[in-house]
Amino acid sequence: QVQLVESGGGLVQAGGSLRLSCAASGRSANVYTMGWFRQAPGKEDDFVAAIRRAGAFSSTDYGDSVKGRFSISRDNVKNTVYLQMNSLKPEDTAVYYCAGTSRIMPVRTKSEYDYWGQGTQVTVSS
Repeated sequence: QVQLVESGGGLVQAGGSLRLSCAASGRSANVYTMGWFRQAPGKEDDFVAAIRRAGAFSSTDYGDSVKGRFSISRDNVKNTVYLQMNSLKPEDTAVYYCAGTSRIMPVRTKSEYDYWGQGTQVTVSS
């Protein structure tokens, strides 16, 4: 089993920043790619970002709505992936979920991910 635990959500004003963390534990050796998705009330899940977690090279991908504002990174020693969110907008308000997959390269499709965290709320006030 793989456990993913997110942290770092909260309330922030528009234009502010937050950093989310996702710590992986358990049988995480085969989880090569980690991603972030978000879901706002009444909306479908939105791909946010993904990063190849294992291996010598780091490959990343971002959803169009967050490019240039969000940055995904990893700390393989801590088995943790981070999502740095800058220039936050009210439309970024959502529950953010961390996900893991055995896919070697970043993927944007929710169904490609096998493991999920419990989610963390991010609220951006105007």
